[in-house]
Amino acid sequence: MGPPMGEEVRDVELLARAQAGDGEAFGLIFRRHVDAVYNHCFRRLGSWSGAEDATSLVFLETWRRRRDAVDSDGSLLPWLLGVANNVVRNLSRTARRYDAALFRLPQPVSEPDHADQVAARLDDERRIRDVLRDLSALSRVEQDVVALVLMSGLSYAEAAVALGVPVGTVRSRLARARERLSATAMRLSSSNPALTSPRPDRHEPEGASDGRSD
Repeated sequence: MGPPMGEEVRDVELLARAQAGDGEAFGLIFRRHVDAVYNHCFRRLGSWSGAEDATSLVFLETWRRRRDAVDSDGSLLPWLLGVANNVVRNLSRTARRYDAALFRLPQPVSEPDHADQVAARLDDERRIRDVLRDLSALSRVEQDVVALVLMSGLSYAEAAVALGVPVGTVRSRLARARERLSATAMRLSSSNPALTSPRPDRHEPEGASDGRSD
């Protein structure tokens, strides 16, 4: 019998249990990362309701592919956001795969809509759609790296895990995207400086690169 599960248990340990069919371990992975996945899906879709659907699909797809999961320094979040990128890109097709499962999922608890909360959510959607409109000028792979690093705050190494590419490829794609999106980057920076200043990798010295590009 393994140790009790809780916040002190790393994702990689929970994953091993989930891969053996432990639903409780997978549930803890879900609770630990659902908010980050939800926000990432919103930034990719520009719709809170769409993000709710996409988040459900991300975790259904993660359970199906749990034996393929890869951790980054013990965390599954980068890999989960990589799954989220694929889900939002193929939303209709992924939804069809899980139609029956989605029907059985519990519906979100309905809460009263307060006018200020509704207005804030609508304003969030308007602002993120402006950004997405600008990002549409980028290639698909550039959009993916911008979403992961600038918008969801992954390090270069974590984004490399999410995308399944070398760190140098992440750097070169991000550099190209920044060159093409200087105005958008300024707008993102004014609302959240972290969006254009990704946190450094845990074990990678500043300026380090594996030398590869794409």
